[in-house]
Amino acid sequence: MLTEEEINPVVWIVDDDASIRWVLEAALEDKAYDVRVFDSPLLALKAFEATPPCTIVSDVRMPDMDGLTFMEAIHDLDSSIPVIIMTAHSDLDTAVKSFQSKAFEYLPKPFDIDEAIALVDRAVKRKLSGGGKRTRRKRTQEKQPLNIIGAAPAMQEVFRILGRVSQLDVTVLINGETGTGKELVAKALHELSPRSEGPFVALNTAAIPRELLESELFGHEKGSFTGAHSQRVGRFEQANGGTLFLDEIGDMPVDLQTRLLRVLNDGSFYRVGGKNAIKTDVRIVAATHQNMEQMVRDGLFREDLLYRLNIIRIKVPALKERREDVPLLLRFYLDKESKILGLEEKQLSKEVEKFLSSLPWPGNVRQLRSLCTWLTIMAPDKTIHMEDLPLELRNPEERIVTTAQGDDWETPLRQWAEAFLFSGEEGVHTAAEPLFERVLIEEALKKSHNHRQNAAKLLGWGRNTLTRKTQALGMEE
Repeated sequence: MLTEEEINPVVWIVDDDASIRWVLEAALEDKAYDVRVFDSPLLALKAFEATPPCTIVSDVRMPDMDGLTFMEAIHDLDSSIPVIIMTAHSDLDTAVKSFQSKAFEYLPKPFDIDEAIALVDRAVKRKLSGGGKRTRRKRTQEKQPLNIIGAAPAMQEVFRILGRVSQLDVTVLINGETGTGKELVAKALHELSPRSEGPFVALNTAAIPRELLESELFGHEKGSFTGAHSQRVGRFEQANGGTLFLDEIGDMPVDLQTRLLRVLNDGSFYRVGGKNAIKTDVRIVAATHQNMEQMVRDGLFREDLLYRLNIIRIKVPALKERREDVPLLLRFYLDKESKILGLEEKQLSKEVEKFLSSLPWPGNVRQLRSLCTWLTIMAPDKTIHMEDLPLELRNPEERIVTTAQGDDWETPLRQWAEAFLFSGEEGVHTAAEPLFERVLIEEALKKSHNHRQNAAKLLGWGRNTLTRKTQALGMEE
């Protein structure tokens, strides 16, 4: 015979925001839950003895008690109750503390109501099945998370994964474009892990020549090769007890991938020229901007090694995928650079902030920080205006011409078009066509030493067409 709890599971909603309480209550009642709402954690705790909940959905920031403290109080009463923590103030610190405090899940606002209800269903199912039984929690030493800035949904997912895996000693693969902050994520994984007292050792495998990379990783014995005048300890030994961060792992030569796989499998290796196996206790965090699955298909990366590295994967979004974070990052780095340089902190005008948020940022956060350094030094006043920005940012023609490298002219063109359309303007083709025609005409005239007939041939036009175009573009002078 089913108990009353199993027929109508009691779900608490604890939030000082009346609109959130109303939306969740209405949606959950359609699922035949017995929903109780509270605008205060203290009122909820007083009601615990009379109607203990099956699952709780709680906000983090509330006036009389924060959600994490409330969750700890609930777990002191019954550690098996799943608590879903929701917050509109998503950051790494909140995500990590939520999971360290044994939250069932971390739900950043704004959330999709169907996803929220599915999460409650999972929590209720676990409680009714007898899952979630825990021993009393040990108080863990709080670690100071690094400053990873982000309120965009893509970054909230990064925070959620970091919160989940921070206390687990598993291998992590970080994907993301150059400049997105992959090493910062790797450092956060280390600082928030039980290995935080150990060393964090980083190695960019793409920056080390092939003939030196093996020695960098595993060390070498004296006399093992020409120039080996003394014994050298490699990065694996240096990182013992801590974390080894292998950046741009996709560039590692295949023969060294085999040695790395062996270390991951049995935790031992040999120095170059060595005869004795060396044991090491290292957590591997790898990163790459490349498509690893495609590299496996192309025979450039071992499939079995990818399986070992890809236990947990974190995708760090490009800055163009999280434009709402651009103002936050700009303010953060303007403040940071002013303190580093000992200069007055600069502020952005509304026009500049909107304009910078529309840019494609091909260099991602690294490019943004460099701009903040430049502005801190070069902007003459406390408030930064459009005329204070570097010319290549302000002038669309300059941005098209100067960012193209080699044969890859399509990428900067796409970036310019994306920024143009994001700004809300229309007529992207009308704006771009004269810029490109001017560049092509100038290059053809340069190549032909200003011989009009030859320049027209280089362009694939007749001379009259060239004359008409140069007149329309105001190039006759």
